[in-house]
Amino acid sequence: MSYPQPEEDSDNRAYLAAWREGRLRIQACGDCGRRFLYPRPLCPHCWSAALSSEDAAGSGKIVSFSLIWRPNHPSFLDEVPIALAEVRLAEGIPLLARIVGIAPPEIRSGLAVRLVAAPEAARYPLPTFTAA
Repeated sequence: MSYPQPEEDSDNRAYLAAWREGRLRIQACGDCGRRFLYPRPLCPHCWSAALSSEDAAGSGKIVSFSLIWRPNHPSFLDEVPIALAEVRLAEGIPLLARIVGIAPPEIRSGLAVRLVAAPEAARYPLPTFTAA
């Protein structure tokens, strides 16, 4: 069974296309200079529409995590526990992401992570990380 897919719209289309190629796009505000995720039409800090996007380095550290034993979609049932973590990117931006390829007992706060490689990235509908 395939994973549920995010609903694509004009705000997230470039973000999702980049992810399918194994790249993580972040937005930057041309007025206040802050960078952020998730894709949106206005800066969440100053409400400017002067936005651009850039590739993130693709690395970060786990801030906190949870193991999910009862997923809300049948496509995940054979993969429990699912590790979901708050990752602080090298750029200082936080995001929630799935962690794969690490045994649950080895996942911890402070663990360095990186985006999964391009061929594997296409398997996951949203940015996914593994141990660095």
